[in-house]
Amino acid sequence: MAAKLTLGFLGAGKMASALAKGFLRAKLVRADQILASDPAEDARASFSRETGGKTTAQNPAVARFARVLVLAVKPDQAEAVLAEIHECFTTKHLLVSIVAGLPMAKLAARLGEDARIIRVMPNTPALVGASASAFALGPAALPEDAERVQNLLSAVGLAVQLKESLLDAVTGLSGSGPAYGFQFIEALSDGGVAAGLPREIATKLAAQTVLGAAQMVLATGLHPAALKDQVASPGGTTIEGLHELEKGALRGTVMNAVRAAAEKSKRLGQG
Repeated sequence: MAAKLTLGFLGAGKMASALAKGFLRAKLVRADQILASDPAEDARASFSRETGGKTTAQNPAVARFARVLVLAVKPDQAEAVLAEIHECFTTKHLLVSIVAGLPMAKLAARLGEDARIIRVMPNTPALVGASASAFALGPAALPEDAERVQNLLSAVGLAVQLKESLLDAVTGLSGSGPAYGFQFIEALSDGGVAAGLPREIATKLAAQTVLGAAQMVLATGLHPAALKDQVASPGGTTIEGLHELEKGALRGTVMNAVRAAAEKSKRLGQG
């Protein structure tokens, strides 16, 4: 695949850099097969420094260079970018949009109904090969397009195909989820410090504990509640801590956070 793939990023921000670095690490593409555009000079410099890929301020140059285009801009910037590449965009191109909330119908309205489009919701752990991504196919996308995107996303973590109507929910869960996880790890670390641990040790233990719990869910296939019960022995320390989490409405608060982020994603797409 690396010998054939040319990859262009329309937008050179943090998510574009994370994906590019993941693809490079997986050897699916070489640095000389990547070109990214961004109006911000500091974003271009950061992308080049982190990936070794070339950059430009001109969006059409990316469309002329690459056959797979990753739209990685803010929702309010997408229409202007698509307008700039419209004349360069052909049926030989595949557009992979990672723009939160932006439906494929709006992309096709700008690029044409025969445009091959796949909408993706990745997350930043792609940087370390642990992304949780979902993607949906546009009407004109080909089977080989789906296979290519599945391969790219699987190289940087977990990838699942869903219908487009579920992608806002994915945005609220796994798209925004790393930030929730980071905050929980920070809170665990703060608890460890409050109990007397040095900060560096507390943070390492907290991060490894969350990582281990996640790996157990994926490896065993057991419901998280069943795994929780295995740790919480009668009258023990764990059930005491869980009681405090219940008093603080942890589960309800996290559920509300996912729903709020999903609703925000829908509003972004309507704007």
